[in-house]
Amino acid sequence: QVRVAESGGGSVQAGGSLRLSCKPSGIDYVLINCFGWFRQAPGKEREGVATICTGGGSTAYSDSVKGRFTVSEDTSVNTVYLKMNSLKPEDAGMYYCALGPAPVLIPGPYNHWGQGTQVTVSS
Repeated sequence: QVRVAESGGGSVQAGGSLRLSCKPSGIDYVLINCFGWFRQAPGKEREGVATICTGGGSTAYSDSVKGRFTVSEDTSVNTVYLKMNSLKPEDAGMYYCALGPAPVLIPGPYNHWGQGTQVTVSS
């Protein structure tokens, strides 16, 4: 069974940084095409923030995080990271990692999701 585990969330002040991790299991890493990072704040729709395709593939970011967030992978530990700098209160929410076939920032094509990790940003 494919599982996706996110970690690294927490509470920071505005301007601070966090690094989220996403580690899949139950699937050969080489069979994964792309990872997507999504977030969802209470009462809002799930929003794609970053995506990376494995093996040094392409990355993409939403306009709201471009220049502040960086998505990367470490194939030695089969883990994808989302480094978030200059965090703003509007970045707060539950952050999800998902596996999908293409580097898109919409949730529909992604077929395996983690449970999420909470990010809180205080002003």
